[in-house]
Amino acid sequence: MPPIETFESEQLVSIEVFRNLSARADEFECYANPHASRIAVIADQIGKFFNLGTRDRFSLRVAALGHDLGEEVMARDYIQRAGPLTEEERIDLARHPLLGEREAATAGAARGAQLLIRWHHEWWNGSGYPDGLRFEQIPLGARILRVADSYAALTDARPWRKAYSEGQAREHLLEWTGLEFDPQVVRALLSLEPIKELTGYTQVEAMPESVAVADESPRSERSEVAQHFSAGSASKI
Repeated sequence: MPPIETFESEQLVSIEVFRNLSARADEFECYANPHASRIAVIADQIGKFFNLGTRDRFSLRVAALGHDLGEEVMARDYIQRAGPLTEEERIDLARHPLLGEREAATAGAARGAQLLIRWHHEWWNGSGYPDGLRFEQIPLGARILRVADSYAALTDARPWRKAYSEGQAREHLLEWTGLEFDPQVVRALLSLEPIKELTGYTQVEAMPESVAVADESPRSERSEVAQHFSAGSASKI
């Protein structure tokens, strides 16, 4: 194990590298506000709740910053497009965690962070991708990323929809607890002390009924708008 001073220096370098990479990914995904760095803070707070060690929390922050590098590498027009994904596009997009794992390795992420990126779209009930893991087969860090990513994405506007209010995002997490999300991780997020990263980017507005639908899955039919909230076979929140 390297000395503490060396590890802290490596942390600073890695975080800066992945912060720069995440800014490019955020721009490609058309986020008007910082997205990956916001997830990193929320995930770290949840990690503290679970008493994760320093190195595990570091891997979690790196994975949060690099979670969507695969989408930027793919550079598909449909990622930015309003409207539903075709079946071929959903299958194609489901490759992005694997590509993100590879890109994170190239950028110098430790294996633990790489695997969190690979598995950040796994569902608690086994309906996620790419490996169909379920329950505790999914590492805690990946379960934390699933919740933090969903909350941050829902409370920010996208080209195809308005942002959810904080209350609506919390209701969404509760509705899909035990299906998409680990119940303990959802409870942890809901119990966090207020921090600015939990504040959404919109005033409270009534959402169209068709928008207030969970992430799309190949096993169910969703509205056109809701197909942008995906897990299951492809991810586009």
